[in-house]
Amino acid sequence: MNGQRVLVCDDEPSMRNMLDVLLSREQYKVSTVSGALEAAKKIKTSAPFDIVITDLSMPDGSGMDVLKAARQRDPSSQIILITAYATTEQAVEAMRLGAYDYVQKPFKNHELLATVEKALEKQAIVKENQSLRVRVHEGQRTGEIIGKSAVMLRVMTMVEKVASAPSSVLITGESGTGKEIVARSLHKIGDRAAAPFVVVNCGALPENLMESELFGHEKGSFTGATSSKEGLIRAADGGTLFLDEIGELPMPLQVKILRVLQERKVRAVGSDEEQSVDVRVVAATNRDLEADVAANLFRQDLFYRLNVIRLRLPALRERREDIPLLAEHLLAKHTALQGKKIKFSPEALKILLGLPYPGNVRELENIVEHAVTLASGDLIHATDLPEESLGGSPEIVADLPTDGSFDLDAYLGTIERALLRTSLERAGGVRTQAAKLLGLSFRSFRYRLAKYDMDEGDEHEQNEN
Repeated sequence: MNGQRVLVCDDEPSMRNMLDVLLSREQYKVSTVSGALEAAKKIKTSAPFDIVITDLSMPDGSGMDVLKAARQRDPSSQIILITAYATTEQAVEAMRLGAYDYVQKPFKNHELLATVEKALEKQAIVKENQSLRVRVHEGQRTGEIIGKSAVMLRVMTMVEKVASAPSSVLITGESGTGKEIVARSLHKIGDRAAAPFVVVNCGALPENLMESELFGHEKGSFTGATSSKEGLIRAADGGTLFLDEIGELPMPLQVKILRVLQERKVRAVGSDEEQSVDVRVVAATNRDLEADVAANLFRQDLFYRLNVIRLRLPALRERREDIPLLAEHLLAKHTALQGKKIKFSPEALKILLGLPYPGNVRELENIVEHAVTLASGDLIHATDLPEESLGGSPEIVADLPTDGSFDLDAYLGTIERALLRTSLERAGGVRTQAAKLLGLSFRSFRYRLAKYDMDEGDEHEQNEN
């Protein structure tokens, strides 16, 4: 990680000098400037900087201007903002514009260096993925894999690497994380893109019809079989067979799917002949298949056949920096569908950033669609968000005054209390787990509980974090 170019922008000479010495000792190539205008000129005329560390407030401009200039010069540049006067609104806006992190003064030297190192790791992944644009069929905007977080960029990289491989892929992750989108993307950018992509929801097919639906049947093979049917596996011949919710597949059919993977042949119900089939199998599940194997609920041999390549999709709470991108993407989709032109207000976006999202991206889309439907002006306000998404939202949502007396701080405090209460309920009262659901340290979680007189937990958790 040595030799990368770093630009330091701060109007305080002592801060510039300290950062210059600190970073130079780590073998970074450091340039320093004293203001936003000088930084913009330096960024424009020099080779791209890997890292830009800038003060937020300076006499001749804002760190936000430096951020925009650096991102325009090279989208892979990572910007770290530092300031003594941080606000949540500024942090949200900085992250929305592409800042890597937001550091408040005074900071510890080793913490800043760790942030720089992590930013460079992120930049390496970004550069590796600059040419990667994963999409499914044209016109399906929801088919995009969207994200700038390191964990999602790793997913994109893996998708690109294995898209044309013949090996089976197992996609795991919670419900609503976008497993079908990734499966479609594997198909779309692979060498089978011109062939069919066939989806089988193993949890939705009636068990008594599942074999016929998958393998097809001959006319007269059972009551109601008035004609022959090809079956979904043969329909995917030459392309991709996506077995969604594979963990719901009954044991007898697990044996038959295993044979398809091993022999590449299918036999229709009522037929004595096997037919060859060429399919790439992609399976997905939100279950712990290893645990199901141990409990004899899923065949071990089938699991190993499916688990050749594993793609784990993170929960939305594990990739919070992607929420603004996803929210804007979903907003564009639903405003187009409803013929509206609206944007998120800062308070609405702030609330979206803080929700726990047990339903992941699917839940976020539902919230955005709801808000677009209710919004009457050119902005989505907090009052346009669904009450249930706020964990039992405040009565003020229904009784928003029109005389300018609305108290935003009180409203957001009510929301924060509701989210704290909801996180505790979902964590079964275990506060360390509830803190994780909200992306907080235990100490920060305890502080918020005490702030609202909600700190009644077991004392044995006090030493956590």
